[in-house]
Amino acid sequence: MTSEASLRAFGKRISALASGVTMSRQEAYEAYRDIILDRQPELQQGAFLAAHFMRNPTTEELSGAWDALDRHDTAKVSAHATGPVCDIVGTGSDPLKTLNCSSPAALIAAACGLTIAKKGARLVSGVSGASDIFEWLGVALEAPLEHAEAALNQAGICYLPGEAFLKSGWARLIRHMRFTTAFNILGPLTMPCAETSIAVIGAYAPQVSDQMVAILRETGMEVALSPYGMVDGVDPVHGMDEFSPCGPTRVVELRHGAIETYEVTPEDFGIRPVPFDAIRSLATAEENASFILDVLQGNHEGAAADFFSINAAAALYAAGMADTYAGGFDMARQALASGQAMQKLNQLREFQGAGAEMAV
Repeated sequence: MTSEASLRAFGKRISALASGVTMSRQEAYEAYRDIILDRQPELQQGAFLAAHFMRNPTTEELSGAWDALDRHDTAKVSAHATGPVCDIVGTGSDPLKTLNCSSPAALIAAACGLTIAKKGARLVSGVSGASDIFEWLGVALEAPLEHAEAALNQAGICYLPGEAFLKSGWARLIRHMRFTTAFNILGPLTMPCAETSIAVIGAYAPQVSDQMVAILRETGMEVALSPYGMVDGVDPVHGMDEFSPCGPTRVVELRHGAIETYEVTPEDFGIRPVPFDAIRSLATAEENASFILDVLQGNHEGAAADFFSINAAAALYAAGMADTYAGGFDMARQALASGQAMQKLNQLREFQGAGAEMAV
């Protein structure tokens, strides 16, 4: 049971946040540790999360929160790859709701030979999260993490549901939260595979890209890209947490400690811009997943295939497997057209599908 002194101290911290006071990295670590470990009543936890996010967390504070999440709530798998290990994920909560992109992009990049430790979760906003998509595609979300580790090391790709590797704190919170908190930023930054050295992490706002990449530099990440995609003719405040085939994409790139910000366009990948309706989310998770499966099976060759491929291309570029975004796109489209991306999904099902225990 939480002591009265602890309740009062935590309550004072909430009031301080609401008044604009910032925390040190250590103070943020301690506060988020208490939330993750459920050491405060839910009322105080919710009030803290809302107050902190509304006050705009600093990079130092978010780094402390990341420390707490990594130390107290993140189960780990190990990769034995000789090359880099990459994650492709987005924050969600972006104003424009697209077809889920990171999931098929991960399969396409893996089909090109890049080792992918893809993480994700069920939807927080929008229609479908990565877990909703992969579950429909045949991945058993409740399977032990050992299955994911086997998939990673034998198939070159795994799916790591936040529901599986973040059990004690984040998963409890995310089940009930329907508002944006620091966890929308921290969730994509978790490292359930300790060997992950490259990340493509889309953001729901440009300043979030800046902050996430700054945090990733603090955690020791070698290379990261954080895109915020826009649509030609639409106010830039309405964007997507992906590389956009509909207009320019603002990219924050981390490479060996140096951070650079620039824009890329669909033409940089070798494609022409498309209307947003061509990649807009469908009405249900099942419809989105079915559409993704059709693309993987070669039944759709248009804008959605390009959308998935430019995001896979970014991972290939980040990993040094392609010198340019356009070169990565050519590799991705070839992997998609040849059926290799679909083969990766089938391999993933072998290790992480229902009844896959015999494959481990």
